[in-house]
Amino acid sequence: MKPSLSRRQLLGAAAAAGAATTIAVPSAATAHGGGAIHRVPQDRISVQLYTLRDQLGINLEASLAELAAIGYTRVEHAGFVGRTAAQFRAALDAAGIRATSGHVGIPQPFDAATWQRALQDAAVVGNKFIVHPFFGQGANGPIRDAAVYRAFARDLNKAGELARRAGLSFGYHNHQAEFLRQDGTNLTGFDILTSETDPRLVHLEVDLFWAFRGAHDPVDLIAEHRGRIKQVHVKDLNVAGSFADPGDGLIDFGRIFQRSREAGLVEYIVERDDAGTPPRTPAEALVTARRGYTYLAGLRF
Repeated sequence: MKPSLSRRQLLGAAAAAGAATTIAVPSAATAHGGGAIHRVPQDRISVQLYTLRDQLGINLEASLAELAAIGYTRVEHAGFVGRTAAQFRAALDAAGIRATSGHVGIPQPFDAATWQRALQDAAVVGNKFIVHPFFGQGANGPIRDAAVYRAFARDLNKAGELARRAGLSFGYHNHQAEFLRQDGTNLTGFDILTSETDPRLVHLEVDLFWAFRGAHDPVDLIAEHRGRIKQVHVKDLNVAGSFADPGDGLIDFGRIFQRSREAGLVEYIVERDDAGTPPRTPAEALVTARRGYTYLAGLRF
């Protein structure tokens, strides 16, 4: 059994992050060369709980309480940390946080009854969005067969239609493998998924880190998919090509967020895949959560 951290220890770890984070706020005279200054609405800042997966396993309730203390009002879950949907919802309610979004993989091969049960859980938890989290890797590495992507796009449409009937917006979250060209075509997997899914049934949750790793500028993706990018993962890229806390790496998030309205953005979701894994400690994921929130709340563009 893993030892639990006290709330004092959790607060201490997060407070240390706040002390280490400084934000330079541009003046009206410098931002946009004197133009209007924009900011990320604080009530649209979320965090992907995969970032805190090990810490949540140690103490779910205290960790959610700390996220609320940081300022988060919404999260995106990736499973229920060993709880039922109802138990997970109770923990969220106790912390005063909503799980507006959740990562749930559609069954492969597609099975409507299994997916309906996932949609029922999403309703219990209170999701507005339900997002398929991963595709593009097969048993032999990255998928390069266009037919596989086309078949999966059909399944995404089926899942999206059932989600729509359940009152949910269904999305697709990218990694980098989707941006490989498919054998015998001039199309990437992402081209196929976005062209062969119905925008009314499948929105996009663009992971900004993985888009750059796939050699695609998110600004170009916004231009190509206006109004369809409802969510983004705010995950930064360090000089070695790995993860960094938002604002500490190479990605110019302000340049991307200048196009938030064009994209259709509703949620800005902080994430770092290795935030609480060795050599970092589970509690350091709270440091990332605080730094990410502080960065987005202070960003001017």
